[in-house]
Amino acid sequence: MKSRHDTILVFGATGQQGGSVAKALRLYGWQVTALVRDPTTDKAKALADQGIAPVRGDLADIQSIQAAMAGVYGVFSVQPSSGQGAAHGVTDEDEIRYGKAIADIAVANSVRHLVYSSANAAGATKTGIEHFDTKSEIEEYIRGLNILSTIIRPSAFMEILTLPGMGLDLGEFSFFMRPNQPMQFIAVEDIGKIVAGIFADPTKFRAQTIEIAGDTVTGIELTEKFSRTAKHPIVYHRFSDSLLEQNAFLGGLARLVDLGRLAGNADVASLRIEFPGLLTMDEWLAGTGKPMLLAAIQASGGEVALR
Repeated sequence: MKSRHDTILVFGATGQQGGSVAKALRLYGWQVTALVRDPTTDKAKALADQGIAPVRGDLADIQSIQAAMAGVYGVFSVQPSSGQGAAHGVTDEDEIRYGKAIADIAVANSVRHLVYSSANAAGATKTGIEHFDTKSEIEEYIRGLNILSTIIRPSAFMEILTLPGMGLDLGEFSFFMRPNQPMQFIAVEDIGKIVAGIFADPTKFRAQTIEIAGDTVTGIELTEKFSRTAKHPIVYHRFSDSLLEQNAFLGGLARLVDLGRLAGNADVASLRIEFPGLLTMDEWLAGTGKPMLLAAIQASGGEVALR
């Protein structure tokens, strides 16, 4: 019988998802350790200040993972991917190797519950985009192991909407969905809430693959919400056809949105009942999303004046 004194090892705790999960697990009363390459960094020290124990390790160092996982009750697994940019130095093959290795070590260490974070476009049918197909391969591998596991497939993060290059500094916003096409989003902090709820009831979520989201909005609805928050008009455009034709990756993402796989198919109403407190887009924009949006509007010295 587990108790809240049991420990969960969180991967990626200095990043968005892992950080959200580690924080939520602590709030739920779990003991939490976090695999970090350097416990002396500011991010690692910030984890320690929250009561999360940084443990030195590296995804490429199997022995360090084995040591960090010894005796833990549960593991939250998320890996950096090639889709996160060259700065991470991770290839698609690396991501698959890391994801499978974590799962194998969890089995070898008799971990009681493994939660793996994938992506909402993952599935049995390949997308043709390695950023998602790598996760599909890891998912399938985990399902074949003798371990109690749960797989989550987050929708697009609300936070991604405030990245540079979307046109916010020019009073515009461009993204993948067509103006009246709905797409699902989730606040990163809500991933932590959901994962904590899953760890709290392993039997209920055993062998489940759960697509997760907090809200569904169209492009026009999104800019209406942005306009209210920014207090000036913001116009929506889908990324131009020429851009989507020139950039194979962006074009592939747009295709998956049109097919519905990346637009999302989460049952948001049921998720809200199962995991109370999930943020709508309006709630996110009224809280942590507001300074992010305003910073994006001013990021490139745009001409739009805030009133």
